[in-house]
Amino acid sequence: MKQVVTKAQERDVARPLMLGLLAAGSALALLAHAALAQAADQAELEVAEAQEYGPYIADTDGRALYMFEADSEGNSTCYDACAEAWPPLLTAGEPAAGQRAQEGLLGTTERKDGAMQVTYNGWPLYYFVKDKGPGETTGQDVKGFGAEWYLVSPEGEPIHEGGHEESSQQ
Repeated sequence: MKQVVTKAQERDVARPLMLGLLAAGSALALLAHAALAQAADQAELEVAEAQEYGPYIADTDGRALYMFEADSEGNSTCYDACAEAWPPLLTAGEPAAGQRAQEGLLGTTERKDGAMQVTYNGWPLYYFVKDKGPGETTGQDVKGFGAEWYLVSPEGEPIHEGGHEESSQQ
């Protein structure tokens, strides 16, 4: 005797199979996304250049990174409102040296919340919120939160030439 399967029965069998395949595909996509996000969280430093200041340390997107004179070597003092204006450069793994940055000057320091902040020659590194894109260096020689902020040279020293006078940020 030949068994007859209706189209409705085929759909009833196929639907769970398709949903299972979609779920498996979605899970794989999420795993791949998580792996890429984790890899993207590893900080990499490069050297950018400004006509006014010369070469300075930047991220791979060309965004300037700054050091804060109130920090002691390897220890960040910028939290709360300070960290909102000067977000720390964080990393999920060991930072890497890209174009012209010196691998031997890279390091990390643990922040109060347990996040790992990238250091260069011992100086914790920060972005400046007023820098809106690559090549902007509006945070250079700004006084805010009790001390001066400077770009960092490829040799790991603060760049003191040029800059801005005072910041309204305290």
